[in-house]
Amino acid sequence: MSSKPQALTSVGPMRNFSSNAKKIATELLDSNEDLVEFNKRLTEYYQQLADTWAKAQKKVNAKMPEIPNDQEQFDAYKRIWIDIFDNDFTELFDSHKFGDNYGKLVASELELSKHWEKMINVMLQSANLPNKKEIDEVYKELHDLRKRVAKLESQTKVSKPRNKKDG
Repeated sequence: MSSKPQALTSVGPMRNFSSNAKKIATELLDSNEDLVEFNKRLTEYYQQLADTWAKAQKKVNAKMPEIPNDQEQFDAYKRIWIDIFDNDFTELFDSHKFGDNYGKLVASELELSKHWEKMINVMLQSANLPNKKEIDEVYKELHDLRKRVAKLESQTKVSKPRNKKDG
């Protein structure tokens, strides 16, 4: 046995993992760019929500500067608050800027998940474990087999004559 730590990766399960480490490192670097894009889009998304909330609350405060004292005033305040927030957020969600950013946010999230899936698949392969695709194929085959067995069982019940005992 060698006393060098590098030699440990050339035997056993670590051999597989060390040969795939480059793939994982590459995916990590590629995912970093997508993570930066995702964080940028997520920040913009929450900024748009916060700005809309602040703008709507200022409108509510301008319409109802005093705190409601009784139930009738409180109900009027609620109606005003709901109307203003409903209009302002509907306007935000209908805007091209929000839709464009949200679409890019979702796209960057999907790109990140692709990178993570690739990294996980490499690690599973290194450990000689099945990946999601392989497990899905097994489940599909199992489902098909169950359907075939059920069909065969129903056919044998129909074609099998019943014996009645006279007694």
